[in-house]
Formats: sequence, C-alpha cells, structure tokens
Amino acid sequence: MAPNLAAQVTADDVALIWLADQTKTEAVARTLRDNATTAEISEVFSGEGLNAFFPDPTLDSRTPDIVVIPNQGVIYAKPTATKIAEHGGFAHDDVNVALVVSRAGMRSSVVKTPVQTTQIAPTILETLGLEGDALEAVRMEKTQILPGLDLDR
Repeated sequence: MAPNLAAQVTADDVALIWLADQTKTEAVARTLRDNATTAEISEVFSGEGLNAFFPDPTLDSRTPDIVVIPNQGVIYAKPTATKIAEHGGFAHDDVNVALVVSRAGMRSSVVKTPVQTTQIAPTILETLGLEGDALEAVRMEKTQILPGLDLDR
C-alpha cells in the first residue's frame, strides 16, 4: 500500500481508519481481511457494510472509511501499554451487557430475551407509574418496555 495512506487511525478495542485517498478503501479493507488471522481481526466494515451503521464516509468526514473489529479479548495498543480492559465500542462484551432490575415486592425472574438499552428509560417511567411514551423518542421509535417484568405496583 502507498505510504501516508492513513489520514487518521484510532485503535483500541476497535480500529477506526480514515484514509487520505478514499478510492483505496476497498483495497485496504481487502488487505485487512486477507490478514485477519495475523492481525487478530474478527470483522472489517467498509463500503455498504459500514453504511448500514454510519453515514457514508464519502459524504461525512466524521465517519471513518474502515472499521476493524478485533477478535474478542483483543485490544490494539502499544506493546508497552498496561491496559487490560476497555469500555464502550463494538466488542461482544460492550454490546452484551447484563441488566438487573429490582424493586420492593417484585417477583424474581430471569429474562434472556435480547433487549436494547433504549428500553430502560420507558421501563423506569412505567415502573414509577408514569407514561413511558411521554418521551418523544419512545413514541417515534415505538420503543417497548423491557419484557418479562412484573410492573404491577
């Protein structure tokens, strides 16, 4: 690859790559995919795959051209780094978070249904006896409260 191809690289528990020449995006992404084993790469997002999550990088300079998701447990850091954990991002541990809900008199149950963190706010409101859809985003996105909770007061 050409020298100075990377305009900016932010690497940690995910790598965000902005290229100086966006016409090289697919070639760089292909090279990363071809070296996935050596570089401990789980997934590489670029082009249409990236546009499913972010605005098109050719139209929005804030969007990286390539996003690299490392294998679970891998953090891209300098060899001398003492970092052993991370928070926030695309890693499995970042997007699969345990949630404990408790209240006096609530029956005990375990719910293994995948949920979104956006469901927490309307659930809290409903638990307090308020209208969860009082929130504009809840109405717009038709967000449901968390499943499997006994909200009888």
